[in-house]
Amino acid sequence: MNALALLLYVAVAVSSALLINGVAAARRGPGGSIHHRVEAAFLNGGPARVVDSALASLHADGRVAVGGPGIVHVVRPVGHDPVERAVLHELAAAPSGALHTVRLAAMRNPAVQEVGDRLAARGLIVPRGAGRTWRRWATVQAAACFLLIFGSIAATVAEYATADFGDMPFPFVIKVLPALLAGLVTAMICGGVSSRRITGAGRRALAAYRRAHAHLIEPGDLVALHGLRALPDPVLRDQLVAAARMYGRRGRGGGTQQDEPFVTTTVIVWCASADTGGSSCGGGCGGGGGGGGSACSGGSSCGSGGGGSSCGGSSGGGSSCGGGGGGGD
Repeated sequence: MNALALLLYVAVAVSSALLINGVAAARRGPGGSIHHRVEAAFLNGGPARVVDSALASLHADGRVAVGGPGIVHVVRPVGHDPVERAVLHELAAAPSGALHTVRLAAMRNPAVQEVGDRLAARGLIVPRGAGRTWRRWATVQAAACFLLIFGSIAATVAEYATADFGDMPFPFVIKVLPALLAGLVTAMICGGVSSRRITGAGRRALAAYRRAHAHLIEPGDLVALHGLRALPDPVLRDQLVAAARMYGRRGRGGGTQQDEPFVTTTVIVWCASADTGGSSCGGGCGGGGGGGGSACSGGSSCGSGGGGSSCGGSSGGGSSCGGGGGGGD
């Protein structure tokens, strides 16, 4: 039993060390500052927040108008950055001008998706596939340690059942319990950390950006930093909230725009390009730090039309998510 206990200690120690190192390596990057509000919006709430911020900015100076029920039309087709130009492009391609259709298509646009690629290249967020191996490792280690606790109890009972009354051994479960509990706690912590999309460098960069731009009152900046609840125009806010609900599921915390309790999470996910370590579109994502949002939202795949096709990296290092108007749950 002493040899088995020693073997368990070595196995848990090695597994935990590899797990900690792997999680740390997956979240390591050069870091850096946030260069534009679109990056702050992406860190706060993923593609949805980026598009909402652009729409708020376009609406604020009269370049687009939003009327009821949720119909958008272009007044002056002038975009000040690639995301605004992407929104205007999707508006021109949408025959109905429906806000929810334009919003969904703009989230899939490469100009929006590439914001995530740039952040990942600087180590401010983690691509979807980068931490998958370590999340699985953490799950397996936690399950193994949990089951081995009960196994050690059974082994102790069996050992005592066959031992002489005057020669009772030290309980096996007490010998191995510290190692198994340490392995279980380590796995749970590493699993939680690896599920978070935003990195420590990303949280620090976002906090620094918030401090430096706390004085801004332009609607696009307010939405990027604080979400739709900070939008001063109640009509536009209600329209965007309704558009977000068109393709969503009830949030469970840590999702896109979860700082607005009345907004459901959208189904658009960041499709990381091959250059940033991503694989395909779809799947879930972990909660982010900083502003309480996440760097994407779980749900359907990106694609055009009804949401069918996949995404891949473009030759320029960006994502090649196709635009499209439809696509629901």
